[in-house]
Amino acid sequence: MITKLTHEGKLLALILGRSHRAEGIEFFTPDDFSQQLAYMNRPAGYVIAPHVHNAVERQVQYTKEVLFIRSGRLRIDFYAEDQHYIESRILEAGDVVLLAYGGHGFEMLEPTEIVEVKQGPYAGEADKTRFAPVPAAQIRVVS
Repeated sequence: MITKLTHEGKLLALILGRSHRAEGIEFFTPDDFSQQLAYMNRPAGYVIAPHVHNAVERQVQYTKEVLFIRSGRLRIDFYAEDQHYIESRILEAGDVVLLAYGGHGFEMLEPTEIVEVKQGPYAGEADKTRFAPVPAAQIRVVS
């Protein structure tokens, strides 16, 4: 299952559900994204030719991050660029999410392991603007 969360025409997040299966390769992100997300399912014996990646100058304006949920369960709260709350989703072990635009916050619903991949180099606190979370009574989990 692929879920695309958009707000005002902009992709905030793409969730690759743990049950998603397909043959071959699928890219889910537009070519102009600075972080690309794909799913690959290849049979035994399939060969990807050895290769190196060429030096290509790229300009990154926004940090996009990919989270791999290894174990546990968490809630992601999604926010628009202006920091107003949109909705929440629950992710479990095996789910993957690409966070593209807007804001986000997390609450671990049980002990959770996450692997995070994002662009570098790390800019410290210049990478983000922190703000107050939505009050618990306003949280709306969408399934």
